[in-house]
Amino acid sequence: MSSASSTFWDFPYTSQRMPLLARNVVSTSQPLASAAGLLMLARGGNAVDAALATAITLTVVEPCMNGIGGDAFAIIWDGKQMHGLNASGRAPEKWTPEYFSRYESMPVRGWDSVTVPGTVSAWRALSDRFGTVPFAELFEPALRHARDGYMVSPTVHRQWQAQVPDMLPHPGYREAFAPDGRAPLPGESFICPGQAHTLERIAATKGDAFYQGDLARAIADHARNTGGLMDEADLAAHRCDWVEPISMNYRHVTLHEIGPNGQGIGALMALGMLEHFDVKAAGLDSALSQHLQIEAMKLAFADMQAFVADPDAMQRVTASDLLDSNYLAARAKLIDPDRAAPARAGTPHSGGTVYLTAADQNGMMVSFIQSNFKGFGSGVVVPNTGIALQNRGSGFSLQAGHPNQVAPGKRPFHTIIPGFLTQAGAPLMSFGLMGGSMQAQGHLQMTVRVADHGQNPQAASDAPRWRVMDDNHTVAVEWNFPQEAIDGLIARGHVVKVAKRFETEFGCAQMAMKTEHGYIAASDHRKDGYPVGI
Repeated sequence: MSSASSTFWDFPYTSQRMPLLARNVVSTSQPLASAAGLLMLARGGNAVDAALATAITLTVVEPCMNGIGGDAFAIIWDGKQMHGLNASGRAPEKWTPEYFSRYESMPVRGWDSVTVPGTVSAWRALSDRFGTVPFAELFEPALRHARDGYMVSPTVHRQWQAQVPDMLPHPGYREAFAPDGRAPLPGESFICPGQAHTLERIAATKGDAFYQGDLARAIADHARNTGGLMDEADLAAHRCDWVEPISMNYRHVTLHEIGPNGQGIGALMALGMLEHFDVKAAGLDSALSQHLQIEAMKLAFADMQAFVADPDAMQRVTASDLLDSNYLAARAKLIDPDRAAPARAGTPHSGGTVYLTAADQNGMMVSFIQSNFKGFGSGVVVPNTGIALQNRGSGFSLQAGHPNQVAPGKRPFHTIIPGFLTQAGAPLMSFGLMGGSMQAQGHLQMTVRVADHGQNPQAASDAPRWRVMDDNHTVAVEWNFPQEAIDGLIARGHVVKVAKRFETEFGCAQMAMKTEHGYIAASDHRKDGYPVGI
């Protein structure tokens, strides 16, 4: 994007945050984590080193949003080309459809929601392929906070405390993360010795202890003792995969995402539909612009719920089928500019997360996301380890014959997605945001703001957001959403709910845009983070 446009440097929204301009940048949701990444850059490390130190530190200083027992995805521009990493875990071998026949829906908490964690494998794979700083050094900032403690911020306290009542019944949670039966108070120092021990073992063994050593045994023993089915063989069988990102051209940019089993395809589908409308002419923040985006997103969600799964299971409808230009053109014809409509799946031709970004002066850019899913995840915490296990298994379906039906060794449908924009084949922006199903919607909204309206990264992040809720009908909007746009959506038949000011369900974005002399880095005002650079 050209920073010479007359509106590029406008900051029209209430946050009044300013972006960071520097040759090397890190942007995260937590200042202590940003500092960890900056430290690696100061030592001469590259963007991958910075991203990894940041990600590892986030498991300690923002445990209510991610953890050692989660999953991760990444898109890396190495200075010349793009790489994708899918480090999501698979179902234990004993997870048969018959086992889950006792349930009416997939469990959201407890062992029967825990798939094999992939985050640690992502750290190792990225460091092995692209890192320059010794693996163990990446853990130094995180270990300092885990051993000596860190002061909990009001934002982290609020998110942590909201989960405590739901988490306390699950084995191991109280001892590790709520020893007083509550979250740490704002300004209170929190220490997690178990996390320190675990991170030391991961650092010393480059993650082998987690999948094949003492930590793997601890996880499997805890499962055997408390009703879980995961065992040592499930952990040892885990692998992360280098993948080719999928993409969609939109106006003069291209959005890249990790393909299924993730939801990034939803943002691509929605953009493919919006290509058939003049969103720019509809006006910035107008009811018509928001309506068109919402309707496209609803149609994409309907297709995702019907067809998206582990790519090995997508035999009837593939990612290519869903991104077919003729199919998306037909879906676009279902969008009435004047009226909201129910969204149903089409018939394609058959053939509590953290996001961070880092970029360096040599052109390497990293878009990285890791998560335990619902905050702390399953609620299950392995004793004396600080390993809070994810609940990604809740993303499976129990519907017989569905491509996303639960099965042994299968990856569930996943919500966490890193995003990346290119322009004419060159890197433009690494970006993403956290927030469950908000992520594909956020990628869509920010891409439209950059591509159609020429907004800078901070303005695109600051803008009030909408979110199509899980019923794929109700639309939630932020407290500062323009009233005229709300009225226009209601007039078109949308059910609109206005959220409270500090509602956290609209995602938290981090962005780094490439410029001639460096980067423009932005961090979302909705959380504690800020961009840093040198």
